[in-house]
Amino acid sequence: MFTSHRNGYDFAVRQTGVKVIEIGSATHTGPIELEAAFSPRTAAFIWFQGSFTGKGDLPIEQVIAACRARNVPVIVDGAAQLPPVENLWRFTQMGAACVIFSGGKDLRGPQTTGLVVGRRWLIRAMRRLSSPNHGIGRPMKVGKEEMAGLLAAVRRYIALDHQDRRERDERVVAGWCATFNMLPGVRAMRVFPNEAGQPLPRCALLIEPQQARITRDELVARLWDGSPRISVGADAEDPARILLNPMTLTDEEALVIEQRILNLLRGT
Repeated sequence: MFTSHRNGYDFAVRQTGVKVIEIGSATHTGPIELEAAFSPRTAAFIWFQGSFTGKGDLPIEQVIAACRARNVPVIVDGAAQLPPVENLWRFTQMGAACVIFSGGKDLRGPQTTGLVVGRRWLIRAMRRLSSPNHGIGRPMKVGKEEMAGLLAAVRRYIALDHQDRRERDERVVAGWCATFNMLPGVRAMRVFPNEAGQPLPRCALLIEPQQARITRDELVARLWDGSPRISVGADAEDPARILLNPMTLTDEEALVIEQRILNLLRGT
């Protein structure tokens, strides 16, 4: 895998006992480095799709071509890469052997589930190591009810009007920005994409404590301690900013968040 793709979740790969061969640096990888990384013992290429993709790696099309020439499967970790819905089949159509998605998050299926799509031979190999068999997946047993729930979630997700949903998310963010920009000491703006690199907008709120009479951390804490509890993103790069994400929110929930923030910023 690329050095720039290393992250805490790659322990799921390392726990199988394989040795991870890093390719390139955190900021750059050349084609020669990719070619030199292969050996007769190369079992797979692990590609992490996310916010760090495109930073220090090579295009996935180039990786798949190099792996195909050596009969090395490409496994894509796309846990948080829905939307867009096309990702359910895009990577395998490009030539990846399989893609792994979270059953929760945007699919809104059971949180304990995951979805793997890909080549039949690889899925069969995984099943031999999963529950009810006594393999590495036995401790992470997924119930039959949860499997049925995930199947229902996938069917629902594919049938959604995703263009309408994108437009709805843009309307929510635009509404938040327009509302909060009317308050003293607050500057709201649309940011894109979101923290996982998904093509979804967010609303960033820049809080000026002297004018708003509340700090970012105080606002975050009061939202968390209130009822219903609201969790917002605190921007690690800007200590005065919070991030609001419309993803998975209903229209009613978006209004609740807006009203709570308004009340706190107005001191009511």
